[in-house]
Amino acid sequence: MPIIPSEHKAPFYLFNGHLQTIVPSLFRQVAGVQYQRERLVTLDEDFIDVDWSRVGSDSLIILSHGLEGDTARPYITGMVKAFNTRGIDAMAWNYRSCSGEPNKLLRSYHLGASDDLDFVLRHALQHNSYSKVYLVGFSAGGNITLKYLGEAPEQVPPQVKRTAVFSTPVDLKGSAQKISKIYTRRFMKSLKLKLEQKQQVYASEVDLTDYNVLWSFPEFDDKYTAPLHGFKDAEDYYARVSSKQFIPNIQLPTLLVNAKNDPFLSEECYPVQEAQENTNFFLEMPEQGGHVGFAEDFRKDLYYSEARAINFLLGDKDAG
Repeated sequence: MPIIPSEHKAPFYLFNGHLQTIVPSLFRQVAGVQYQRERLVTLDEDFIDVDWSRVGSDSLIILSHGLEGDTARPYITGMVKAFNTRGIDAMAWNYRSCSGEPNKLLRSYHLGASDDLDFVLRHALQHNSYSKVYLVGFSAGGNITLKYLGEAPEQVPPQVKRTAVFSTPVDLKGSAQKISKIYTRRFMKSLKLKLEQKQQVYASEVDLTDYNVLWSFPEFDDKYTAPLHGFKDAEDYYARVSSKQFIPNIQLPTLLVNAKNDPFLSEECYPVQEAQENTNFFLEMPEQGGHVGFAEDFRKDLYYSEARAINFLLGDKDAG
């Protein structure tokens, strides 16, 4: 019954899930991470930009960011620094269109793009001699990671040993309906800029008429995400890529940490039954943490998510 208690407590001044979400995102700064970028040419002749932070290890952590994120987000660089400090190489990958340059194809990225995760993972193994690989995902990246582990577990390379994901909308429909208009508006603005860039190349396929009347992710996904990525509609997209259905098949030790006060997650995003039935899947539900937050003390360089990942992936009980 791998439902595990949590020791996380947010600072007293971050007294609700919104503050615990917004303040770390806006104000956290992580010093000392210097990336070396590599552009990978995909099998469909597109590209994915990955950022390396190597310390000369035979072990590697691969990090997947959240919706409209990138490898420069503090929750990514904080995790990179934490693992580099413990002698582990890190590779953070930018989803298609998320590295600061529009990707070439009509397709971009979506929350079920596990094929791209597999591609960057196999590239890392093919060109380096890593004996151990750990996967870490945040939010959208968590969903991609869990889907990858469970959709074809026999095809996951044996070098992948353990996984930890945080703030993950394992039920996309529930999460899409739960997220408030305040957050949705911010994402819609960012996504529109990318669609405008895409429209310059694919004018007949990308119609931005009445874009500003969209007020929810189900509307956005129905009009853009689904048709641009081969899904019938938003319902089909959510049904096929939500990672909750793949959790029973996961065969590697995997930790999911979803805060109970996460403003992005619906009740369906806390897979208690799945954790009870799969001994490889560990569920932690701290009372606090927000969405991709998990700050404990700004005087500490290590956030709870980083300490927890180190503890679970490396067995370092002194990480906190």
